[in-house]
Amino acid sequence: MDNKLLEILACPVCKGELTYDKPNQELICQRDRVAYPIKKDIPVLLESEARKMGLDE
Repeated sequence: MDNKLLEILACPVCKGELTYDKPNQELICQRDRVAYPIKKDIPVLLESEARKMGLDE
């Protein structure tokens, strides 16, 4: 994931910061506890595609 792209991307729900999870190829919003997938190097920032994160993550 390009660092410049990561700097300008934001959570589409809360507009908060996203963290890159390289092993799982996801962008994480800690505030909303959701993970957005990265498919073929393209972030999919759709709420319907986001994975709800468990409390242990």
